[in-house]
Amino acid sequence: MNKIAFIFPGQGAQVVGMGKDLYKNYKEAKKVFDTADEVLGKKVSKLCFEGPESELKQTINTQPAIVTMSIAALEAFKVQKNITPHYTAGHSLGEYCAMYCSGVMNLKTTLKAIQKRASLMNKVNKGIMAAVINAPKGSLEKALEEASKEGYVDVANYNSPVQVVLTGDEKAVNKAGELLLAAGAKRFVPLAVSGGFHSKYLNEASKEFKEFVKDLDLTSASVPVVTNVDAAATISAEDFRNKMPRQICSSVHWTQTIENMIKNGVDTFIEFGPGKVLAGLNRKINPEVKTYNVYDKESLESTISALV
Repeated sequence: MNKIAFIFPGQGAQVVGMGKDLYKNYKEAKKVFDTADEVLGKKVSKLCFEGPESELKQTINTQPAIVTMSIAALEAFKVQKNITPHYTAGHSLGEYCAMYCSGVMNLKTTLKAIQKRASLMNKVNKGIMAAVINAPKGSLEKALEEASKEGYVDVANYNSPVQVVLTGDEKAVNKAGELLLAAGAKRFVPLAVSGGFHSKYLNEASKEFKEFVKDLDLTSASVPVVTNVDAAATISAEDFRNKMPRQICSSVHWTQTIENMIKNGVDTFIEFGPGKVLAGLNRKINPEVKTYNVYDKESLESTISALV
């Protein structure tokens, strides 16, 4: 018997037009978009379907848009195929979809939480982020130690064994990039984001979010969520309440998250949401596992037929 995990992408996966096909073809998906428009008091559906891209890529809009689209894909799929996953997980903001999927929050609570998170993160305009590809083993720690003399630098995301994302002061991040390229890294790619996310620059946002989640209606998970902050399978509502604020300013341990699920027998992943970012990372983490995608009618149908 295959063990299946449902996974959900994070910021950067957005694309104008996402979810339109699902909205037209599945009433369950339409209901998710309509609810988001109503709960958030803005046309999330229009942003997803028509953009413009300049607005869609603003953190304040990107986060609720991706969460809405990913949950719409999940709901459309669930009606066609009744599968209970063994685990759920999401990359950064995708963790909110995982918590929704595992029954930790209902749709309205999930949308309100992600809107609050997005508005807090949107205020951060300090720092930069950059991806490092194929850094030789051991070079990352050395480069970070050396670059720290120039300022603050840290790892935002452990995306795969060959890709990490750095965050921090512009000078220090660029210095780390220089050192890594000199050590033999293949590429150093600055990312188009408004600030240095998953860093100490988010400490204030994290504190404010901690106050917000105190009153959030959370229940314990029906399916374990493997969380970003520690790559641990999490069930208790209080653990989520504690981890949600921490996640904003902590590293995303995505490689470790996928590896832990594989270690526990998962051999099949289904990625719900725009694009195939996580499927690409999975290939780098472990090429043996299968990852299917659900982002429109065609991909949904081909995933269902592959799972039969």
